[in-house]
Amino acid sequence: MDQRIIDLYDQYTHAPLPRRDFLDRLARLAGGSAAALALLPLLENNYARAAQVEETDGRITVSTGSFAGATGPVRYYEAVPKAAPQGTVIVIHENRGLNAHIQDVARRFAVDGFRAVAPDFLSPAGGTPADEDKARELIGGLDAAATLADAVQAVQFAATGGTKVAAVGFCWGGGLSGRLATAESALSAAVVYYGMPPASEAVAAIKVPLLLHYAGQDERINAAVPAFEAALKAAQVRYDLHTYEGVQHAFNNDANTARYNEAAAAQAWGRTISFLRQTLA
Repeated sequence: MDQRIIDLYDQYTHAPLPRRDFLDRLARLAGGSAAALALLPLLENNYARAAQVEETDGRITVSTGSFAGATGPVRYYEAVPKAAPQGTVIVIHENRGLNAHIQDVARRFAVDGFRAVAPDFLSPAGGTPADEDKARELIGGLDAAATLADAVQAVQFAATGGTKVAAVGFCWGGGLSGRLATAESALSAAVVYYGMPPASEAVAAIKVPLLLHYAGQDERINAAVPAFEAALKAAQVRYDLHTYEGVQHAFNNDANTARYNEAAAAQAWGRTISFLRQTLA
């Protein structure tokens, strides 16, 4: 697919660009409205197509609940292996909220042996709506400090009983996972999938190992990575950084045909599971 179309969709999902403007510009790039409408199913998420682990999978148990966040009750989705878990993973969603894809990712972690807790960080706004554009709008209206405080409370909730806890975040959640590593001493590790790095002056507060996944075709995020890596080195933070060349932002999201890259996603997932087994042991 034309990189200009991918970049336009990225602007639409992250800037954000109004949908009417996005569709008008997409039509110009695609060569007409009909061509633009044909491209939309490839650009937008299709959660039914991408589920890898069903809720009825006999290896896991799923449930929902809420914990006391800094802003009030925070809802969560939980997936737990029926065998003894190897630790707990806080799964932090993208800028579309706690949707079916993130719930499926939580179940994947459970199948790989971890208790997975996926908070809905849109709980203060009433929870993740079905309308993705509305979810993105609500994410943009969240108070960053309050959201980080809710993430800290998520770690405290997950650590009950002495279990080790790691955070794994994707896109918007990748940025929050990195910021959480600067703020929460109870965290044992953090994984960032193509998230905006934390402020360089906050990096010295990171005391846990990091695993960082970036996409080669992701100029918006990658522009901030060199300063982040320099700050990590200066603070002597243990980290492992991987850039997957030729792939798009959100390459792990198999609900999105235009962005998903099976090979990169599998490699990054394997590295993530190995990292978690080491850091949560």
